[in-house]
Formats: sequence, structure tokens, C-alpha cells
Amino acid sequence: MSFSSRRRGAAVAVGAGVALAIASVAVGASTIANPKFDLKALKGSITADGSSTVGPYTAAAAELFARAGAKGVRITVGISGTGGGFERFCKGEIDLSDASRPMKISEAQACKENGIGGWRAFTVANDALSVVVNRQNTWATCLSVEELKKIWEPGSKVNSWKDVRAGFPDVSLKLFGPGTDSGTFDYFTEVINGKSRASRSDYQASEDDNVLVQGVAGERGGLGYFGFSYYEENQDRLRAVQIRNPQSGQCVSPGIKTVQDNSYKPLGRPLFVYAKGTSFKRTEVQAFIDYILDNETAIAKRARFVPLTPKQLKVQRNRLHYAIQLARKG
Repeated sequence: MSFSSRRRGAAVAVGAGVALAIASVAVGASTIANPKFDLKALKGSITADGSSTVGPYTAAAAELFARAGAKGVRITVGISGTGGGFERFCKGEIDLSDASRPMKISEAQACKENGIGGWRAFTVANDALSVVVNRQNTWATCLSVEELKKIWEPGSKVNSWKDVRAGFPDVSLKLFGPGTDSGTFDYFTEVINGKSRASRSDYQASEDDNVLVQGVAGERGGLGYFGFSYYEENQDRLRAVQIRNPQSGQCVSPGIKTVQDNSYKPLGRPLFVYAKGTSFKRTEVQAFIDYILDNETAIAKRARFVPLTPKQLKVQRNRLHYAIQLARKG
């Protein structure tokens, strides 16, 4: 069952528990071994909500966790966008918040004011934020950051492809992108327009990436952006545009290699899951994090994400170790 086919706000019950956490502590030079867990003995129920980009990863991880033996733990995954997930998280309504960007200072303050202290965050995968066009579009094979800004900046009057670059045809430009609760919206506007949430507003917005896929696929002049997994799942309907690396000047396609070697600039990014400190103290949560880090490449492949690099993985395993030690002391 494809997680990406689910609508915003839909909840999916999976027979596994999910929580990703990060401890703000020093990381040693070598990977530290974490405790072993008896998956078959685990029991519990965990709720998650947030990013539509990270949702497929969380769901895939939960399904594999259950297959590995943790059938006694149930997880419910919702999709309300990164901002919506943090809002619920900081009200104490959910255990986990999927996020395609780090928590903002204002969100952290809301958590603090509501007594949600000691939360953890974990980097779980990487993403190649993909700019896509209709497959009938044969002209826009590579776009620069400057051209994307010209299209998406606040007050933009670019309404035809001929306005993007001389030589492009006079085809109406139809734009599709994430809504304002989306972490993808925050990230894209910051790296392209220079300021988070600064964007033209006359485009079709949705927290459901499948709506964006359908929009671009149905318009010859369509252009949109969303996470790599949704492009991968819809390659027969869309074409990914290469992005000109601002440093090298090379046109680079989104993909595992280009994200991991840091050449897909500036749209390569890390993805996160946040967990309440009280939730992280539960054995099933710790066990699931351990399982993810042991199997993160398989999970990323299943959910069509870019795996962590060996260096990233080492950092996350060491952070997990220290977070578990702190939780058990508490």
C-alpha cells in the first residue's frame, strides 16, 4: 500500500511504533554500540503527524519494524504538514512529529510554554527536493536558482514560460506547490527566494503532494516542487528539471548520488522526526530508533529516499546512545 496516495489529515494505522530522537550532546569519534531489544516482547501505541514528505519514510519504517517482530506496537501516521505536525506536537497531542525542516524557535517556545520539554530530533534520511514539469515540456531541462526565484518570488509577474528565459515558448505557466504549513514550502522559499515563507501566492497550493502531481501532470505548462519520493513514484507522468549548481555551474539531477556528494545544491536536504522526551523514555520507542538506524538504507530504498551517508549514520547512532543513557538516568 503506497503511503503517498493518502490525503492530508488521513491516519494510517501500522503495526509498529515510531520515534526518532536526537540528544544535544557531544559525539565520539567512533560509533558506540547501543543496547539490544527483544522486538517480539514490545507493546504499545504511538501517534505521529506532520510532513507529507517524511510520512512515507515513517510508514515504511513502521511496516518493516512490524515484519521484524514488533507486531505488538501500533503506530498511527497522519499528514498535516510540518507546521501542522509541530503545532500538534507542541500541544502534547502526538508522540512524534515528522518534519522536512528543523523546528523553529517560535515552535520550540510553544513546546516549552505547553510543558513539552526534553524533546528529541533525529535525522532519518536525506531528500532531493525535486522541481518537476509536465512530460510535454521539452524546453526546461535545467533551471538556475535565479530563474526559479524569478518564477516564485513575491509579486512575480512571470505567467508564461517565455518570461522565464529567452527562447522558451509562449506557453502559460501553471504553478503547483506545497501549502504554507509545509516544511518543504519553508525550505524551498528560503534557499530560492532568500527568505523562508516569501513566495508568490497565486499558485495551486496543497499539503497533499498527490494533488500537486496531478496538477503538473495535467498542464502542459505546469511546474511544481515536492519531495523526491513523490517524483520517483510518478516518473511516468512527470519530468524532473536539473538544477544548476550555483558553485560549479553544472546542471545536476536529483538523486541519491548527487545528494550524498552534495552536488545537488541548494535543494538537497536532511529529513527529521521529533519525539517528546516522555515518549522517548519508552522502550518501544528506543527500540524502533535502533531498528531504523540498523536498517536505514533498506527503509530509505523502500520509501524512495536518499539514505544517510556513513558519516551521518555514525553521528545519529552516537546521538541515540547518549539520548538513551540520559533517558534511563531520568
